[in-house]
Amino acid sequence: MMKTMTEIVVPQLAESLVSATIDKWVKQPGDWVELYEPVCEIITDKVNAELPSTVAGKLVKILVGKGETVPVGTPICIIETEGSADHAGSGAADSGAENAGNVSVSPAAELDSEDAPMRNRFSPAVQQLAAEHAIRLTDVPGTGLGGRITRKDVLAYVAAGAGKANITSSGNAAAQAPNTVDAAAQVRSSGMHLTETPRFPKIEVEGASGLGRGDNFIDVTPIRNTIARNMRQSVSEIPHAWTMIEVDVTNLVLLRNKLKDDFMKREGINLTYLAFLLKAVVNAIKDVPIMNSMWAVDKIIVKRDINIALAVGTEDSVLTPVIKNADHKNVAGLAKEIEELARKTREGKLTLSDMQGGTFTVNNTGSFGSILSYPIINYPQAAILTFESIVKRPVVINDMIAVRSMANLCLSLDHRILDGVICGRFLQRVKDNLESFNLESKLY
Repeated sequence: MMKTMTEIVVPQLAESLVSATIDKWVKQPGDWVELYEPVCEIITDKVNAELPSTVAGKLVKILVGKGETVPVGTPICIIETEGSADHAGSGAADSGAENAGNVSVSPAAELDSEDAPMRNRFSPAVQQLAAEHAIRLTDVPGTGLGGRITRKDVLAYVAAGAGKANITSSGNAAAQAPNTVDAAAQVRSSGMHLTETPRFPKIEVEGASGLGRGDNFIDVTPIRNTIARNMRQSVSEIPHAWTMIEVDVTNLVLLRNKLKDDFMKREGINLTYLAFLLKAVVNAIKDVPIMNSMWAVDKIIVKRDINIALAVGTEDSVLTPVIKNADHKNVAGLAKEIEELARKTREGKLTLSDMQGGTFTVNNTGSFGSILSYPIINYPQAAILTFESIVKRPVVINDMIAVRSMANLCLSLDHRILDGVICGRFLQRVKDNLESFNLESKLY
Protein backbone atom coordinates (compact mmCIF):
# COMPACT_ATOMS: atom_id res chain seq x y z
CA MET A 1 0.00 0.00 0.00
CA MET A 2 1.39 3.36 -1.01
CA LYS A 3 2.47 5.68 1.79
CA THR A 4 2.42 9.46 1.57
CA MET A 5 4.12 12.07 3.75
CA THR A 6 1.85 15.06 4.46
CA GLU A 7 2.93 18.28 6.15
CA ILE A 8 0.57 19.96 8.60
CA VAL A 9 1.01 23.73 8.47
CA VAL A 10 -0.03 26.70 10.60
CA PRO A 11 -3.37 27.80 9.07
CA GLN A 12 -4.48 31.29 8.15
CA LEU A 13 -7.18 31.57 10.82
CA ALA A 14 -7.69 35.28 10.15
CA GLU A 15 -6.45 37.88 7.71
CA SER A 16 -4.54 39.73 10.41
CA LEU A 17 -2.90 36.58 11.78
CA VAL A 18 0.78 36.41 10.83
CA SER A 19 2.23 33.91 13.32
CA ALA A 20 1.40 31.39 16.02
CA THR A 21 3.17 29.82 18.99
CA ILE A 22 3.14 26.09 19.71
CA ASP A 23 1.75 25.78 23.23
CA LYS A 24 1.57 22.00 23.62
CA TRP A 25 1.88 18.89 21.46
CA VAL A 26 -1.13 16.64 21.98
CA LYS A 27 0.34 13.91 19.78
CA GLN A 28 3.91 12.58 19.77
CA PRO A 29 5.95 10.83 17.04
CA GLY A 30 4.62 7.31 16.54
CA ASP A 31 1.06 8.19 17.61
CA TRP A 32 -1.85 7.51 15.26
CA VAL A 33 -3.82 10.64 14.35
CA GLU A 34 -7.42 10.52 13.14
CA LEU A 35 -8.83 12.97 10.60
CA TYR A 36 -9.70 16.29 12.36
CA GLU A 37 -8.10 15.08 15.59
CA PRO A 38 -5.99 17.80 17.29
CA VAL A 39 -2.24 17.35 16.98
CA CYS A 40 -1.23 20.38 19.02
CA GLU A 41 -2.45 23.52 20.73
CA ILE A 42 -1.41 26.90 19.33
CA ILE A 43 -1.44 30.42 20.78
CA THR A 44 -2.14 33.41 18.55
CA ASP A 45 -2.46 37.08 19.36
CA LYS A 46 -6.26 36.70 19.30
CA VAL A 47 -7.19 33.30 20.71
CA ASN A 48 -5.81 29.91 21.71
CA ALA A 49 -6.89 27.01 19.53
CA GLU A 50 -6.40 23.33 18.82
CA LEU A 51 -4.88 22.56 15.43
CA PRO A 52 -6.67 19.58 13.83
CA SER A 53 -5.03 17.19 11.41
CA THR A 54 -6.14 17.42 7.79
CA VAL A 55 -5.36 13.73 7.23
CA ALA A 56 -5.46 10.42 9.11
CA GLY A 57 -2.16 8.66 9.65
CA LYS A 58 0.88 8.24 11.87
CA LEU A 59 2.76 11.26 13.20
CA VAL A 60 6.35 10.62 12.17
CA LYS A 61 8.11 13.91 12.91
CA ILE A 62 7.60 17.14 14.82
CA LEU A 63 9.20 20.10 13.05
CA VAL A 64 8.45 22.91 15.53
CA GLY A 65 9.04 22.53 19.25
CA LYS A 66 6.90 23.68 22.15
CA GLY A 67 7.20 27.40 22.77
CA GLU A 68 8.46 28.23 19.28
CA THR A 69 6.74 30.97 17.27
CA VAL A 70 6.50 30.48 13.52
CA PRO A 71 4.82 32.35 10.62
CA VAL A 72 1.51 31.27 9.12
CA GLY A 73 2.04 28.54 6.50
CA THR A 74 5.03 27.00 8.26
CA PRO A 75 5.01 23.16 8.36
CA ILE A 76 4.98 22.03 11.99
CA CYS A 77 4.82 18.24 11.67
CA ILE A 78 4.76 15.38 9.18
CA ILE A 79 2.08 12.67 9.08
CA GLU A 80 2.47 9.41 7.17
CA THR A 81 -0.74 8.29 5.47
CA GLU A 82 -1.68 5.04 3.78
CA GLY A 83 -3.99 4.75 0.79
CA SER A 84 -3.63 8.17 -0.76
CA ALA A 85 -6.92 7.92 -2.65
CA ASP A 86 -8.88 9.30 0.28
CA HIS A 87 -6.46 11.45 2.19
CA ALA A 88 -3.32 12.28 0.27
CA GLY A 89 -5.24 14.61 -1.98
CA SER A 90 -5.87 17.06 0.84
CA GLY A 91 -3.11 19.23 -0.56
CA ALA A 92 -1.82 20.24 2.86
CA ALA A 93 1.78 19.85 1.77
CA ASP A 94 1.40 22.11 -1.27
CA SER A 95 -1.39 24.54 -0.47
CA GLY A 96 0.34 26.51 2.31
CA ALA A 97 -1.58 28.81 4.59
CA GLU A 98 -4.39 29.45 2.12
CA ASN A 99 -5.81 25.92 2.32
CA ALA A 100 -4.32 24.72 5.60
CA GLY A 101 -7.71 24.48 7.29
CA ASN A 102 -9.29 22.51 4.43
CA VAL A 103 -9.89 18.77 4.28
CA SER A 104 -10.12 16.45 1.31
CA VAL A 105 -13.50 16.42 -0.40
CA SER A 106 -15.33 14.13 -2.75
CA PRO A 107 -15.45 14.86 -6.51
CA ALA A 108 -19.16 15.66 -6.19
CA ALA A 109 -18.40 18.34 -3.62
CA GLU A 110 -15.70 19.80 -5.86
CA LEU A 111 -18.22 20.17 -8.68
CA ASP A 112 -20.29 22.43 -6.45
CA SER A 113 -17.38 24.66 -5.49
CA GLU A 114 -18.17 27.34 -8.10
CA ASP A 115 -21.64 27.92 -6.69
CA ALA A 116 -20.41 27.69 -3.09
CA PRO A 117 -16.83 29.03 -2.99
CA MET A 118 -16.58 28.63 0.80
CA ARG A 119 -18.18 25.19 0.81
CA ASN A 120 -14.95 23.28 1.39
CA ARG A 121 -13.34 25.62 3.92
CA PHE A 122 -13.97 24.25 7.41
CA SER A 123 -13.09 25.92 10.69
CA PRO A 124 -11.26 23.88 13.36
CA ALA A 125 -14.39 23.97 15.55
CA VAL A 126 -16.51 22.50 12.74
CA GLN A 127 -13.90 19.84 11.99
CA GLN A 128 -13.68 18.78 15.62
CA LEU A 129 -17.46 18.68 16.00
CA ALA A 130 -17.77 16.55 12.88
CA ALA A 131 -15.13 14.15 14.19
CA GLU A 132 -16.92 13.79 17.53
CA HIS A 133 -20.12 12.79 15.72
CA ALA A 134 -18.40 10.70 13.01
CA ILE A 135 -19.83 12.90 10.25
CA ARG A 136 -18.51 13.43 6.74
CA LEU A 137 -18.60 17.19 6.25
CA THR A 138 -19.19 16.74 2.52
CA ASP A 139 -22.65 15.38 3.43
CA VAL A 140 -23.65 18.39 5.55
CA PRO A 141 -25.64 21.24 3.89
CA GLY A 142 -23.91 24.58 4.43
CA THR A 143 -25.90 27.73 5.25
CA GLY A 144 -22.98 30.05 5.95
CA LEU A 145 -21.47 32.69 3.70
CA GLY A 146 -20.59 31.21 0.31
CA GLY A 147 -22.02 27.83 1.29
CA ARG A 148 -19.66 27.43 4.25
CA ILE A 149 -20.61 24.82 6.83
CA THR A 150 -21.14 26.29 10.29
CA ARG A 151 -21.28 24.69 13.72
CA LYS A 152 -25.08 25.07 13.69
CA ASP A 153 -25.22 23.19 10.38
CA VAL A 154 -23.39 20.24 11.92
CA LEU A 155 -25.63 20.22 14.99
CA ALA A 156 -28.74 20.40 12.80
CA TYR A 157 -27.41 17.47 10.74
CA VAL A 158 -26.85 15.47 13.94
CA ALA A 159 -30.31 16.34 15.23
CA ALA A 160 -31.76 15.02 11.98
CA GLY A 161 -30.46 11.57 12.87
CA ALA A 162 -26.99 11.43 11.33
CA GLY A 163 -23.70 10.64 13.04
CA LYS A 164 -23.09 8.83 16.28
CA ALA A 165 -25.84 7.61 18.54
CA ASN A 166 -23.70 8.11 21.61
CA ILE A 167 -22.17 11.51 22.17
CA THR A 168 -19.07 11.51 24.27
CA SER A 169 -18.62 15.23 24.62
CA SER A 170 -20.51 16.77 27.54
CA GLY A 171 -20.90 20.04 25.64
CA ASN A 172 -22.51 18.29 22.66
CA ALA A 173 -24.61 16.13 24.94
CA ALA A 174 -26.10 19.31 26.32
CA ALA A 175 -26.87 20.48 22.81
CA GLN A 176 -28.63 17.19 22.04
CA ALA A 177 -30.52 16.88 25.32
CA PRO A 178 -31.34 20.27 26.84
CA ASN A 179 -32.88 18.64 29.91
CA THR A 180 -29.62 16.97 30.86
CA VAL A 181 -27.49 18.83 33.40
CA ASP A 182 -23.88 18.30 32.35
CA ALA A 183 -20.79 18.68 34.49
CA ALA A 184 -20.03 22.19 33.25
CA ALA A 185 -23.51 23.38 34.19
CA GLN A 186 -23.07 22.12 37.74
CA VAL A 187 -20.02 24.29 38.30
CA ARG A 188 -20.92 27.19 40.55
CA SER A 189 -20.72 30.34 38.48
CA SER A 190 -21.21 34.00 39.24
CA GLY A 191 -22.02 35.73 36.01
CA MET A 192 -19.51 35.12 33.24
CA HIS A 193 -16.26 35.12 35.21
CA LEU A 194 -14.64 31.78 35.74
CA THR A 195 -14.80 29.83 38.97
CA GLU A 196 -12.67 26.93 37.76
CA THR A 197 -8.89 27.14 37.87
CA PRO A 198 -7.49 27.83 34.39
CA ARG A 199 -3.82 27.59 33.56
CA PHE A 200 -1.69 30.18 35.31
CA PRO A 201 0.98 32.18 33.50
CA LYS A 202 4.31 30.40 33.47
CA ILE A 203 6.63 31.91 36.09
CA GLU A 204 10.37 31.50 35.80
CA VAL A 205 12.46 32.48 38.82
CA GLU A 206 15.66 34.17 37.74
CA GLY A 207 18.37 36.33 39.20
CA ALA A 208 18.41 34.70 42.63
CA SER A 209 20.75 36.53 44.97
CA GLY A 210 22.92 35.16 47.73
CA LEU A 211 19.97 35.51 50.10
CA GLY A 212 18.03 32.97 48.09
CA ARG A 213 15.55 35.55 46.84
CA GLY A 214 14.96 36.69 43.29
CA ASP A 215 12.46 38.31 40.97
CA ASN A 216 9.80 36.33 39.17
CA PHE A 217 9.62 36.68 35.41
CA ILE A 218 6.42 35.87 33.53
CA ASP A 219 6.58 35.25 29.80
CA VAL A 220 4.33 37.66 27.89
CA THR A 221 1.99 35.51 25.81
CA PRO A 222 0.65 36.67 22.42
CA ILE A 223 -2.79 37.21 23.98
CA ARG A 224 -1.36 39.29 26.84
CA ASN A 225 0.65 41.29 24.31
CA THR A 226 -2.53 41.95 22.33
CA ILE A 227 -4.37 43.04 25.49
CA ALA A 228 -1.54 45.46 26.30
CA ARG A 229 -1.55 46.89 22.77
CA ASN A 230 -5.33 47.31 22.65
CA MET A 231 -5.52 48.91 26.10
CA ARG A 232 -2.74 51.35 25.23
CA GLN A 233 -4.46 52.21 21.96
CA SER A 234 -7.79 52.71 23.70
CA VAL A 235 -6.55 55.09 26.40
CA SER A 236 -4.23 57.01 24.06
CA GLU A 237 -6.70 57.53 21.18
CA ILE A 238 -10.09 57.67 22.93
CA PRO A 239 -10.95 60.61 25.22
CA HIS A 240 -12.59 58.61 28.00
CA ALA A 241 -15.33 59.95 30.23
CA TRP A 242 -17.55 57.99 32.56
CA THR A 243 -20.83 58.17 34.41
CA MET A 244 -22.79 55.98 36.83
CA ILE A 245 -26.41 55.29 37.68
CA GLU A 246 -28.04 53.40 40.57
CA VAL A 247 -30.68 50.77 39.83
CA ASP A 248 -33.26 49.12 42.10
CA VAL A 249 -33.22 45.45 41.09
CA THR A 250 -35.36 44.11 43.94
CA ASN A 251 -38.06 42.80 41.61
CA LEU A 252 -35.43 41.28 39.32
CA VAL A 253 -33.93 39.39 42.26
CA LEU A 254 -37.37 38.02 43.15
CA LEU A 255 -38.03 37.05 39.52
CA ARG A 256 -34.73 35.22 39.15
CA ASN A 257 -35.19 33.36 42.42
CA LYS A 258 -38.60 32.27 41.23
CA LEU A 259 -37.41 30.98 37.84
CA LYS A 260 -33.83 29.75 38.31
CA ASP A 261 -34.61 26.20 39.55
CA ASP A 262 -37.09 25.47 36.78
CA PHE A 263 -34.72 26.97 34.23
CA MET A 264 -31.91 24.71 35.45
CA LYS A 265 -34.15 21.65 35.13
CA ARG A 266 -35.36 22.67 31.70
CA GLU A 267 -32.15 23.96 30.10
CA GLY A 268 -29.40 22.50 32.28
CA ILE A 269 -27.69 25.87 32.81
CA ASN A 270 -27.66 28.66 35.38
CA LEU A 271 -29.97 31.64 34.97
CA THR A 272 -27.76 34.60 35.84
CA TYR A 273 -28.58 38.27 36.31
CA LEU A 274 -26.37 39.00 33.34
CA ALA A 275 -28.94 37.62 30.88
CA PHE A 276 -31.52 40.11 32.15
CA LEU A 277 -28.97 42.94 31.99
CA LEU A 278 -28.09 42.13 28.38
CA LYS A 279 -31.77 42.21 27.44
CA ALA A 280 -32.14 45.60 29.13
CA VAL A 281 -29.01 46.93 27.38
CA VAL A 282 -30.03 45.66 23.94
CA ASN A 283 -33.48 47.25 24.22
CA ALA A 284 -31.88 50.51 25.34
CA ILE A 285 -29.51 50.46 22.34
CA LYS A 286 -32.53 50.12 20.06
CA ASP A 287 -33.85 53.36 21.55
CA VAL A 288 -30.42 55.10 21.48
CA PRO A 289 -28.63 53.56 18.46
CA ILE A 290 -25.69 56.01 18.58
CA MET A 291 -24.39 53.91 21.52
CA ASN A 292 -23.74 51.13 18.99
CA SER A 293 -21.19 53.09 16.97
CA MET A 294 -17.51 53.58 16.14
CA TRP A 295 -15.29 56.58 15.32
CA ALA A 296 -13.95 56.75 11.74
CA VAL A 297 -12.14 60.14 11.73
CA ASP A 298 -14.38 61.95 9.20
CA LYS A 299 -17.57 60.09 10.08
CA ILE A 300 -19.29 58.09 12.83
CA ILE A 301 -20.29 54.56 11.88
CA VAL A 302 -23.52 53.44 13.56
CA LYS A 303 -23.58 49.64 13.39
CA ARG A 304 -26.82 48.03 12.27
CA ASP A 305 -26.25 44.71 14.06
CA ILE A 306 -26.19 44.71 17.86
CA ASN A 307 -23.38 42.32 18.78
CA ILE A 308 -22.68 42.33 22.51
CA ALA A 309 -19.12 41.56 23.56
CA LEU A 310 -18.75 40.02 27.02
CA ALA A 311 -15.62 40.73 29.04
CA VAL A 312 -14.78 37.25 30.31
CA GLY A 313 -12.02 37.17 32.90
CA THR A 314 -9.60 34.38 33.69
CA GLU A 315 -6.63 34.48 36.03
CA ASP A 316 -4.23 35.29 33.20
CA SER A 317 -6.25 37.24 30.61
CA VAL A 318 -9.48 38.98 29.71
CA LEU A 319 -11.25 37.88 26.52
CA THR A 320 -14.27 39.45 24.83
CA PRO A 321 -16.32 36.76 23.04
CA VAL A 322 -19.33 38.10 21.17
CA ILE A 323 -23.05 37.32 21.19
CA LYS A 324 -24.05 38.01 17.58
CA ASN A 325 -27.43 39.66 16.86
CA ALA A 326 -28.25 39.90 20.55
CA ASP A 327 -31.36 41.93 19.73
CA HIS A 328 -32.91 38.83 18.13
CA LYS A 329 -32.71 36.80 21.35
CA ASN A 330 -34.94 36.61 24.42
CA VAL A 331 -33.66 36.31 28.00
CA ALA A 332 -33.45 32.51 27.80
CA GLY A 333 -31.53 32.69 24.52
CA LEU A 334 -29.08 35.19 25.98
CA ALA A 335 -28.57 32.96 29.03
CA LYS A 336 -27.69 30.04 26.75
CA GLU A 337 -25.23 32.16 24.78
CA ILE A 338 -23.57 33.38 27.98
CA GLU A 339 -23.20 29.83 29.29
CA GLU A 340 -21.84 28.58 25.96
CA LEU A 341 -19.22 31.33 25.70
CA ALA A 342 -18.20 30.91 29.34
CA ARG A 343 -17.84 27.13 28.83
CA LYS A 344 -15.75 27.59 25.69
CA THR A 345 -13.54 30.08 27.52
CA ARG A 346 -13.03 27.67 30.43
CA GLU A 347 -12.08 24.90 28.02
CA GLY A 348 -9.92 27.10 25.81
CA LYS A 349 -12.12 26.45 22.77
CA LEU A 350 -13.02 29.97 21.70
CA THR A 351 -12.62 30.49 17.96
CA LEU A 352 -11.73 33.66 16.09
CA SER A 353 -15.36 33.87 14.97
CA ASP A 354 -16.41 33.95 18.64
CA MET A 355 -14.15 36.95 19.23
CA GLN A 356 -14.99 39.16 16.26
CA GLY A 357 -17.71 41.65 15.41
CA GLY A 358 -18.53 43.16 18.82
CA THR A 359 -20.26 46.56 18.75
CA PHE A 360 -20.87 47.22 22.48
CA THR A 361 -19.20 45.61 25.51
CA VAL A 362 -20.70 44.58 28.85
CA ASN A 363 -18.62 43.54 31.87
CA ASN A 364 -20.02 41.83 34.96
CA THR A 365 -17.60 43.26 37.51
CA GLY A 366 -20.11 42.56 40.27
CA SER A 367 -19.33 38.86 40.01
CA PHE A 368 -16.15 39.42 42.02
CA GLY A 369 -17.64 41.91 44.47
CA SER A 370 -16.96 45.26 42.81
CA ILE A 371 -19.43 48.07 43.55
CA LEU A 372 -17.81 50.81 41.44
CA SER A 373 -15.40 50.62 38.50
CA TYR A 374 -14.08 52.69 35.61
CA PRO A 375 -13.79 50.38 32.60
CA ILE A 376 -11.52 50.97 29.59
CA ILE A 377 -13.40 51.03 26.29
CA ASN A 378 -13.02 48.00 24.05
CA TYR A 379 -11.41 49.74 21.05
CA PRO A 380 -12.83 50.83 18.59
CA GLN A 381 -16.29 50.72 20.18
CA ALA A 382 -17.95 53.85 21.57
CA ALA A 383 -18.80 52.63 25.08
CA ILE A 384 -18.53 49.87 27.68
CA LEU A 385 -20.92 49.16 30.58
CA THR A 386 -20.14 47.42 33.86
CA PHE A 387 -22.74 45.74 36.06
CA GLU A 388 -21.65 45.98 39.69
CA SER A 389 -22.56 43.87 42.73
CA ILE A 390 -26.16 43.64 43.87
CA VAL A 391 -26.23 44.70 47.52
CA LYS A 392 -29.02 45.41 50.01
CA ARG A 393 -29.11 49.05 51.01
CA PRO A 394 -31.53 51.34 52.87
CA VAL A 395 -33.43 53.45 50.34
CA VAL A 396 -35.89 56.29 50.87
CA ILE A 397 -39.23 55.55 49.17
CA ASN A 398 -42.15 57.95 49.71
CA ASP A 399 -40.32 59.49 52.67
CA MET A 400 -39.92 56.06 54.29
CA ILE A 401 -36.81 53.91 54.59
CA ALA A 402 -36.93 50.51 52.95
CA VAL A 403 -34.32 47.79 52.35
CA ARG A 404 -33.89 47.24 48.63
CA SER A 405 -31.53 45.28 46.36
CA MET A 406 -29.47 47.92 44.57
CA ALA A 407 -26.78 47.81 41.87
CA ASN A 408 -24.58 50.39 40.15
CA LEU A 409 -24.18 50.61 36.37
CA CYS A 410 -20.96 52.32 35.26
CA LEU A 411 -20.55 53.51 31.67
CA SER A 412 -17.31 54.61 30.00
CA LEU A 413 -17.84 56.58 26.79
CA ASP A 414 -15.87 57.90 23.85
CA HIS A 415 -16.37 61.66 24.19
CA ARG A 416 -15.68 62.20 20.47
CA ILE A 417 -18.94 60.36 19.72
CA LEU A 418 -21.05 60.54 22.87
CA ASP A 419 -21.97 63.29 25.30
CA GLY A 420 -23.52 63.38 28.75
CA VAL A 421 -27.10 63.96 27.56
CA ILE A 422 -27.11 60.94 25.23
CA CYS A 423 -25.39 58.65 27.73
CA GLY A 424 -27.63 59.81 30.56
CA ARG A 425 -30.65 59.02 28.41
CA PHE A 426 -29.21 55.61 27.53
CA LEU A 427 -28.48 54.71 31.16
CA GLN A 428 -31.95 55.83 32.18
CA ARG A 429 -33.41 53.46 29.55
CA VAL A 430 -31.30 50.60 30.88
CA LYS A 431 -32.43 51.45 34.42
CA ASP A 432 -36.10 51.56 33.39
CA ASN A 433 -35.77 48.25 31.55
CA LEU A 434 -34.17 46.52 34.55
CA GLU A 435 -36.68 47.94 37.01
CA SER A 436 -39.58 46.92 34.76
CA PHE A 437 -38.92 43.20 35.34
CA ASN A 438 -41.50 41.70 37.70
CA LEU A 439 -42.82 38.30 38.76
CA GLU A 440 -44.92 38.12 35.60
CA SER A 441 -42.01 38.67 33.19
CA LYS A 442 -41.27 35.85 30.72
CA LEU A 443 -37.96 34.30 29.72
CA TYR A 444 -39.07 32.99 26.33
